[in-house]
Amino acid sequence: MSRPQLPEPPLTRTVAEPPLVDAETDLRPTPEVAAARRRLRSHPALLLLGIVLASVNMRAALAGVSPLLGEISDHYGLSATTGSLVTTIPLVFMGLASPLAPRLARRWGTEAVLLAALVLLCGGVLLRVAPPLVTLFAGGALVGSGIALLNVLMPGLIKRDFPHRAAGMTALYTTAMIGGATLSAAAAVPLENALGGWRGSLASWSLPAAVAAAAWLPQALLARRGTRHGQAAAVPVPTATATRPQPGSRAGRGLARSPLAWQVTLFMGLQSLIAYVTIAWMPTILTDDGMSKGAAGLVFAFSTLVQMAGSFLVPLLAGRMRSQRLLAVAVAALMASGIAGLLVAPAGGAWLWAALIGVGQGGSVGLALTMMVLRTSDAHTSARLSGMAQTWGYLLAAAGPLVLGAVHQATGGWALPIGLMLAVCAALALLGLGAGRDRVIRP
Repeated sequence: MSRPQLPEPPLTRTVAEPPLVDAETDLRPTPEVAAARRRLRSHPALLLLGIVLASVNMRAALAGVSPLLGEISDHYGLSATTGSLVTTIPLVFMGLASPLAPRLARRWGTEAVLLAALVLLCGGVLLRVAPPLVTLFAGGALVGSGIALLNVLMPGLIKRDFPHRAAGMTALYTTAMIGGATLSAAAAVPLENALGGWRGSLASWSLPAAVAAAAWLPQALLARRGTRHGQAAAVPVPTATATRPQPGSRAGRGLARSPLAWQVTLFMGLQSLIAYVTIAWMPTILTDDGMSKGAAGLVFAFSTLVQMAGSFLVPLLAGRMRSQRLLAVAVAALMASGIAGLLVAPAGGAWLWAALIGVGQGGSVGLALTMMVLRTSDAHTSARLSGMAQTWGYLLAAAGPLVLGAVHQATGGWALPIGLMLAVCAALALLGLGAGRDRVIRP
């Protein structure tokens, strides 16, 4: 059934939840941690700085690989299929590590896990430039794991500390995330030239991760102040006061049985698949059509840059609309138009195709993250949906670069891979018609 018309906007209703619970689903923070978080709330500038710096790192370590993928593959003698593992392995671990985020947050607190995620990301960036081939893939696994923790915990942190400005803060952190990816893509080739090769270019992105970790260090320490050594950051909610399903209950397992939850999850997965296929192969498609490596990197960076427009505007529009079906179809159509252009005239219309794909991608990721809030009736269900969508979504997305690389290698061209991407866009639009309905999940 549709929700009855109420005077306040839907997003306001959704996020008006208990103020101190985020990824720690079915738990309450200990009194010491709750008090520390209230103190941290009195310094919003520190929190905002930490959110922005962490968000900048959520895609930069991946986007900077794409313009250099040819050099990396040539250095190690990798085929197109094997080379695609450079971008596929981080995605696989983004999916595999996502379920760990709530468990780690329960034990250590969200702030400490965010700090650890940034340290892990920094270490992974440095490991993948070590000489042996295995470290390239092992470092990618660490990079994906660190990003997974950031992906899952950030929405809950925003719902906790900015409950009445969730749409605006979602727009802020997605825009910062895309800004980091844009800078990484644009600077990849110049940094390669300045630092003596692709290894120096990739390694340079350990510095922003280290800076972000430094910004989260005082927050992690403050959030745990007053707790005893080994004490968990959260405790179970007493049964007498619980207002949501307990772990292991039938209701608690109901999310995986909800068609709407799976529609949101698959929408997240397919838009991520399109995004990471673009990250992995767009510069290669352009260079194969005769464009120089530097120019292809700039076009790819431009496509990433214009994602900011979609990622900022679409969540704000979605929060003011009861149904987001039209938005979902619109962002899928924009991406399909740009991808079709790559089939017709890759280099000739590259800047136009990049703009269409970029705005569509930015809007689709912003819409996917916003629907995790709009399609749930409380913050705890939203946290579960975020974990479910990002676990299965990124595992689905991981298949994209690998499959398209294999199809390209088998066919020797890009016509069939691009045709497959158009089919994915059509499926995304159909899923958006379901996920964008004015419904909420009630597990």
